[in-house]
Amino acid sequence: MQLPLLPAAARAALLGLAVGDALGVPVEFQPRQARVLDPVTGMRAYGTHRQPAGTWSDDSSLTFCLAETLARPNGRTGMPDLGDFARRSINWLYHEYWTATNQTFDVGNATRIAIDRMQRGTAPSAAGPRSESDNGNGALMRILPLVFHDTWQAENLNLDAAWALTEAVASVTHGHPRSTLGCFLYLLVARGLLAGNSIGAAYEQMRQLAGPWLKNGSIPAVVEDRYYQAVLNGKLPGLEESNISSTGYVVHTLEAALWCLLKHDTYAATVLAAVNLGDDTDTTGAVAGGLAGLAYGEAGIPAGWLAVLARRADIESLAERLVGE
Repeated sequence: MQLPLLPAAARAALLGLAVGDALGVPVEFQPRQARVLDPVTGMRAYGTHRQPAGTWSDDSSLTFCLAETLARPNGRTGMPDLGDFARRSINWLYHEYWTATNQTFDVGNATRIAIDRMQRGTAPSAAGPRSESDNGNGALMRILPLVFHDTWQAENLNLDAAWALTEAVASVTHGHPRSTLGCFLYLLVARGLLAGNSIGAAYEQMRQLAGPWLKNGSIPAVVEDRYYQAVLNGKLPGLEESNISSTGYVVHTLEAALWCLLKHDTYAATVLAAVNLGDDTDTTGAVAGGLAGLAYGEAGIPAGWLAVLARRADIESLAERLVGE
């Protein structure tokens, strides 16, 4: 028995991620104090990357590349075709594939290195940089479609199998286990939301599943769980905003996205809080927005934001294909 693969949930997840991304694009790299003085309250145009309102960035582009790979025949069973994902990623970086406005911009360092390596012939499984300094949020930002894979959909989730799948997909661009662990915890929360649990219940379920498994397991992530203690010890919802960072570090991004999700009760409030943390605004908005989309559904995303979202129809079509039989 599996959890339901609902097209509505896939639409909400992909649209929610893209809208959060697009809200953050115009103010990316600006500090939190700038948002205190001039908070984002809706879609803006131009700004940091000089893009029209509703433009999403690399976060959404690579999410859609992964979703395309999973949407292929048998893409949600067994190991996804990482070669296919690599080709799509190369086409995105060099040929504007799955971009919002036929322009590739805002590429993370590790992601660029990995894609360059794959273009020169490196296998996807060996492409992602693997040092401790390579723990940006570039795998986390694109990993959400994996929650619709059969491994993550199983009612009796095999955590070892889910880890192996997540590690393989994350490591295409980010090969350090800390990045994989961030993706793994994120997908556990997403899975809980997809099953219909409340935000609080999905967060607690993640903690109850991941904590004992990490303690008793033998995977490399065992030594990485100490970096995620704010997420795993249950104290995250009680932290003050001053204790939440919103840099491009994978740990910070997961903490910030989950904190916003746990502190607010609508899609709009969640993603605006994420963007108004400042710094890596598009990615924090995207990571929070994907979960908020699952939590509140497409109907919870403000219609005015969806109306200006670049390539909305294409995103909706991709969501249908992602969960199609």
